[in-house]
Amino acid sequence: MNETLSIRIDPKTKRRLDALSKRSKRSKSFLAAEAIAAYVDSEEWQLGEVQAGIAELDSERKIGHEKVVKWLKSWGKPSETKTPR
Repeated sequence: MNETLSIRIDPKTKRRLDALSKRSKRSKSFLAAEAIAAYVDSEEWQLGEVQAGIAELDSERKIGHEKVVKWLKSWGKPSETKTPR
């Protein structure tokens, strides 16, 4: 079962949504729900990755700045170094 959510959008976005709805033969509600679901998926993934990175840093599994700089400066050169671990 679906639930109802009311939102406010600017007039330009509303006109674009109206036009997209007509061209795609989908309801504005369907398009908005799809867009919100995609946004939520993306934000959940991104925040999960950030939290995982913070947890990794907190667990002391980190690579020193100097090693990363040396590695980046070697990119594209014959003496390119391996990824620091």
